Amino acid sequence: MSQFPEDSGSEIAFVGRSNAGKSTALNAIFGRKNIAKTSKTPGRTQLINFFGVDDDCRVVDLPGYGYAAVSKEKRKQWDELISDYFRTRDALKGVFLIIDSRRMITELDHLFLDFYLPLGKSLHVILTKADKLKKLEQIEALRSTETSLENVATIQLFSGTKKDGVTAAKQRLSDIFGY
Repeated sequence: MSQFPEDSGSEIAFVGRSNAGKSTALNAIFGRKNIAKTSKTPGRTQLINFFGVDDDCRVVDLPGYGYAAVSKEKRKQWDELISDYFRTRDALKGVFLIIDSRRMITELDHLFLDFYLPLGKSLHVILTKADKLKKLEQIEALRSTETSLENVATIQLFSGTKKDGVTAAKQRLSDIFGY
């Protein structure tokens, strides 16, 4: 944590299960192909990465939780670092929780939510890979997530490859940052 930027301004963290499409979502939202490294292999994000949006706002890319192919010791180090980040970071204003719309909310997502929601910070859920679902499946995924998370999060469908939902995600970032 000593290598983190100064704890001032505003930060929004991107978090989610390994291979849910977090890096693709970041790249699509910021209109760049290489802000975050994408890979078919889960667990490529292995550090907490800070990206400056402007002088006073940052987006934070966190390692994914779940089945990343790393040792138990490395996983424990990540968990402790991420937990410390969430508990101590005054600049943290909200989280974009990335969920694969084909998998829906998993047990690991629920564990994260149980930890995060008591902090009382903003939560936006992005249901990624929506382009891989039929229209009725997209509607059902959105409804199911809204039912599950009623009154605690804003929720949207998203496709990084088709750029669907990018405008809505940018607007939500702006809202949380207070632009």
